[in-house]
Amino acid sequence: MNGNKSETLKVHTPTDAILESISDGVFTVDLEWRITSFNRAAEEITGVSRKEAIGRRCSEVFRSSMCGAACALMQTLKTGEPIIGKSGYIINADGDRIPISTSTAVLRAADGSVIGGAETFRDLSELEELRHELGEKFRVGDLTSRSPLMQRVFEVLPAIAASPSTVMILGETGTGKELMARTIHALSPRNRKPFIAVNCGALPDTLLESELFGYKAGAFTGANKDKPGRFALAKGGTLFLDEIGEISPALQVRLLRVLQERTYEPLGGVRSESADVRVVVATNKDLARQIRDGLFREDLYYRVNVVRIELPPLRRRKEDIPLIVDQFITRFNRLQQKSVQGITVEALSWLMAHDWPGNIRELENVVERAFILCSDGDIGLAHLPGELTAHGMAANSDTDIRSLHDILDAQAIRTALERNAFNRLAAARELGIHKTTLFRRMKKLGISLPEQDGRASRKKLQ
Repeated sequence: MNGNKSETLKVHTPTDAILESISDGVFTVDLEWRITSFNRAAEEITGVSRKEAIGRRCSEVFRSSMCGAACALMQTLKTGEPIIGKSGYIINADGDRIPISTSTAVLRAADGSVIGGAETFRDLSELEELRHELGEKFRVGDLTSRSPLMQRVFEVLPAIAASPSTVMILGETGTGKELMARTIHALSPRNRKPFIAVNCGALPDTLLESELFGYKAGAFTGANKDKPGRFALAKGGTLFLDEIGEISPALQVRLLRVLQERTYEPLGGVRSESADVRVVVATNKDLARQIRDGLFREDLYYRVNVVRIELPPLRRRKEDIPLIVDQFITRFNRLQQKSVQGITVEALSWLMAHDWPGNIRELENVVERAFILCSDGDIGLAHLPGELTAHGMAANSDTDIRSLHDILDAQAIRTALERNAFNRLAAARELGIHKTTLFRRMKKLGISLPEQDGRASRKKLQ
């Protein structure tokens, strides 16, 4: 309360008594935006006493993200329409940022004339803390996932980050390989040094070589001065080589030498320089097949494949879609200064039914497109691209999934079966349901088992 005691309110009407007893902050303003009433909860949430608040302009008291052009009460007074549950934040008397949810209404006199506005606001701090606490259970660095497949990666990630070994990240396009590399760097002892990323597939071989190793003045026409390469820029930190499968055999030889000897020579240089970097590589190609086809050196493969991380495609971790969508909504609200609240169950069910060939990058593009059409409220079916809903309809028809609950249920059951070698009793125990319930749900959802369901190897569990 900022060291000030609240003044005792003289309760004159039942309405006054109600306003003083509720946990939501309530205040009213006149047409000059000066506060005319301020209840007990408003004092507690803002840390400003009623005596200090009344008579001051509301923007001076609240210092809110919704003041100015984004003011919900101003919009209500202009349109006459109330606003319910708009999210934002205020800065309290101690300088703390308090998340709130607000609702507004027009304040009228007995004759119906507008004399000001009223606003209620609810402190969402505890809810945000709970959300953060739950999120931490599924978070490692900047990575968030509820998927058991990703949780296995999370379990070993701190040990991988702490080691100096070269890491190879495998995954389809759009699965978040660079984000994984950045997380490894952030968790590593090298996190105070640079993280440098290079897309090996975006540059021709001659340019890529100079980008990686740099060059000396006079090395070629136009090289008027020395230029450090990415190995030099990443000194002490991490160098991320994306699309490693795209580099030519000739450049593979140079890279192999760097990884083996931890030294390199800039183009036109006569002296070796130390390569004090932790190397992380990534590819969406089958390097084993490229070795058989003579496109990738076997010795380089074994050098970069010291520690291997495989990122599952989004279609195998669909239980993460609601979590990822929520993250994208938060980010785009911040970047675009919008107040989208979330996504409807119907729209989310279509997202869950889609196969996501472009993985997380495709999902991000869909949410960003929805923000163009949706300024506030919830993202609905009308905000999703037509081609996605068409694919979702086909997916619903093929898998006999008719609701978001069934989609999530099917994904959880398949994951539990895979993790328990398709032993249904063990999977039922993990899911916390009776085995007959599991059998019934599998039949309804059309989930079949391989010929060997794992029961023979786990007879003791029966």
